[in-house]
Amino acid sequence: MKKIKFKNIYAGILGLIAVSVTSCTGDLDTDPRVEQTKDNILAEDPEAYKGMLAKIYSAFILTGQETSGQTDVVAPDAGASSYIRNYWNFQELTTDEALNRWGDGGLDALNRLNWTAGNNFVRILYDRIYLEIAMANNFLRETDGIEDAEIQDYRNEARFLRALAYWHAIDMFGNVPFVTENDPVGNFEPPRYTREELFDYLESELLEIIPLMKEPRSNEYARADRVAGWMLLAKLYLNAEVYTGEVKYSEALTYLDKIVQEGGYTLEPVYQNLFLADNDNSTEIILPLASDGLRSQSYGGTTYIIHAGISNSTMDPSEYGVNGGWEGNRTTSSFADLFGNLDTNPDQRALFHTEGHIKENTDYTAFNNGYAIAKYKNLTSTGEIGSDTSGEFVDTDYPLFRLADAYLMYAEAALRTGSDMTTALDLVNQLRERAYGNTSGNITSAQLTLDFILDERGRELYWEGHRRTDLIRFGKFTGSEYLWPWKGGSLNGSGVESFRTLLPIPLTDLGVNSNLVQNPGY
Repeated sequence: MKKIKFKNIYAGILGLIAVSVTSCTGDLDTDPRVEQTKDNILAEDPEAYKGMLAKIYSAFILTGQETSGQTDVVAPDAGASSYIRNYWNFQELTTDEALNRWGDGGLDALNRLNWTAGNNFVRILYDRIYLEIAMANNFLRETDGIEDAEIQDYRNEARFLRALAYWHAIDMFGNVPFVTENDPVGNFEPPRYTREELFDYLESELLEIIPLMKEPRSNEYARADRVAGWMLLAKLYLNAEVYTGEVKYSEALTYLDKIVQEGGYTLEPVYQNLFLADNDNSTEIILPLASDGLRSQSYGGTTYIIHAGISNSTMDPSEYGVNGGWEGNRTTSSFADLFGNLDTNPDQRALFHTEGHIKENTDYTAFNNGYAIAKYKNLTSTGEIGSDTSGEFVDTDYPLFRLADAYLMYAEAALRTGSDMTTALDLVNQLRERAYGNTSGNITSAQLTLDFILDERGRELYWEGHRRTDLIRFGKFTGSEYLWPWKGGSLNGSGVESFRTLLPIPLTDLGVNSNLVQNPGY
């Protein structure tokens, strides 16, 4: 049973706030947009504002007003329209960590890194990002001028969620439309912001709102606190050289130190407990995307990650707390090699299912070509199935930000600045001690290199939606320096053009906003 009320408000608010979706340009005849639908209930019931805020949170993981219909963005399949499902696909299927065998609707292009501006999944991700921004803008318009302290807390969180979506936009698309609550609603073409301009905005916005956010660990579960703000700002700084050409690793280290020293979050003693149906008990997850098998049902989020990673023929779905496998995603031989010999490696993070599978990915349309990932389950730490006992929808929350990521970010920033290496080594070895159960996996200061950090981020954070951004930051996403099966469309991998570090602006938005310019290469 999920214990925190806010997490369960997701489903209850869907019928309260009417949101229709069509274009970030504001053109009422295009896709996506949020129409203003405030009515008297908001003025009469302040709790309704919390419902509006919950809708902004829930839009990261739910698909719309219903489980399989009325999606918030146009999509041929409701489940495939989920924000975090599409974000996960572009962060994972484009890398060495995952291959999808379905190939429908343009999904195969992610495996091969050869998508076009007309790719449907590119458009869905873009629309989801701008729906999130539009809903946050709408909330800020609705609450403008309200002096109530609780409403002010809500506004700070809405601004944070908007910044989170804009971070995804700058990371995925680069030069994008920019719109805030101060812009008109309706027939309006937002200006195009360059990556540098959007970076400057996000930096100033986060620096302004973080001191106003709730103290560390003082907010309701699944709501952002100040530590989430520090984490987002640190991620912005860590990737600043990619976004702007200017390094800001020292700035990243400043906020990572705050997370480590002042955040109040602690490592989960058992690694797999972070990915189980009762992971809402963990004190390591800084910002989860809440999932509840009875109250917030969706075929996106962790329901997708778990089902799509399971086979009905080579695996027993009941061991994962679900009623069947979709046989979609598994990993590549290159990623499995990060753990060495799986038969003898004591690293407890090596959660692979190998029986009935081969390591090689000779035929990526065959699910048993590549090891399955046994990381996420819809079972509790005591072995009980999640609240939806049918096994259709899961209780496992998606760990968007967690402390182990901050530890590895700290170590990377310390390496890149040549500062505080003692703390960096200690933080990495804390993760290694959890992974090995003792100090046998600890490394020395000489072993703490940037190449090690990239590999360790893979071992610690795989299938959590970080890999594409990491490979780009380390210069190994495109080109031929690092290859994995089917990169560039060939079995052994081949070099990819550098422009693939950005996704194209979808044709649907280029056609309605004359301010936009297509990203190079598309």
